[in-house]
Amino acid sequence: MRLIKDDEMYDVIIIGAGPAGTCCARKLAEAGYAAIAYEKRNEIGAPKRCGEGLEKKAEKLVGKIPARCYAQKVKGARIYAPNGKYLEAVMEGGGYVLERKVFDKWLAAQAANAGAHVQSGTNVSKLILENGYVTGVKGTNFNGEAFESKAKIVVFAGGSDSSLPKQAGLNTTCNPNLIDTCVQYEMAGVKSNPNFIHIYMGNKLAPRGYVWIFPKGNKTANVGVGVVPGKERPMVYLNDFINKSDELREASIIEVNAGGVPVGGLLKDMASNGFIVCGEAAHHVNPIHGGGIKEAIISGQIAAETAIKALKAKDYSKRILSEFNTKWWEVRGNHLSKVEKIREIMENLSDDDFNMLADTFKPEDIVEFTRGVKLQVFAKALMKNPKLVTLARHLI
Repeated sequence: MRLIKDDEMYDVIIIGAGPAGTCCARKLAEAGYAAIAYEKRNEIGAPKRCGEGLEKKAEKLVGKIPARCYAQKVKGARIYAPNGKYLEAVMEGGGYVLERKVFDKWLAAQAANAGAHVQSGTNVSKLILENGYVTGVKGTNFNGEAFESKAKIVVFAGGSDSSLPKQAGLNTTCNPNLIDTCVQYEMAGVKSNPNFIHIYMGNKLAPRGYVWIFPKGNKTANVGVGVVPGKERPMVYLNDFINKSDELREASIIEVNAGGVPVGGLLKDMASNGFIVCGEAAHHVNPIHGGGIKEAIISGQIAAETAIKALKAKDYSKRILSEFNTKWWEVRGNHLSKVEKIREIMENLSDDDFNMLADTFKPEDIVEFTRGVKLQVFAKALMKNPKLVTLARHLI
């Protein structure tokens, strides 16, 4: 066991060892830089706080994912309208329903094997500020001992529920109305088709969000709901759905997870002197389906690329670190802002509108919409209903 010494100096400290943090650490280590990722939880990846879905194409970013890291391979998704009709969208290469408790540790091990340090059970409570620059962190390790670490750059990848970025002068607070509240059960005895993830749409069923069934093999599945904050708790919607479902009514709950997911409010400024914010902390989540694993990986890797450029230039100022903003918006931000427009429209649709769209769209259209493309196809479908023309103009 190796605890970090107070007098050690790193090139980059990363706060958070989820997919964004460990992928950032790995890329830095592979480039020959000294990096450490601190994770406040005692166990990386636990408790899980997502549906655990990931498209196979993500392997282009992290390498081949070992079989132990996923519970089920899937062909694609079935998206259900309120009337029960569904579109079957098959993804190129398919996808995985992961075991986040294994997958996240695998990512951490990849970073460690590349030469980075990863330390769980370590809570960073304060940023060190010197002459207007973030130059390190303070906190306590899993032995309850106080520590202090210094670095040329600090990357925050610790999720959306921390106030640490404010200490660096960055406002990452998400509008509460743009945070969907979610609850998920891992259930056993599920009877749904295990070859597809199942998405159930409808603003009566799940206002602004959806209900999901993500199969995990052996008749188990993650079953959850995400909804706009309102009078009813998400559990009310989920329990009602389960009680009405022949596939779920007799299933057992073996794990419960809950949390909030940002579904908009993309940030323009994610850097300050000596400091970058990435991943969910920077609201890097798909606004339609709430998926954040792939977005976190991309975000963390861009943060590493930006830090490497700054380290080579020996310039850790906001001016050079703000290149993270430019690069992220070029690679993902512009796409996700278009997806957010679709999400804004969907929350204004009635269940009859959803039924109409299910008769209009092709399965492949659904996949494209979640990627922020083919928006004109979506707009044309809306314009078939005079009541939706105003919404359609929002996309054009």
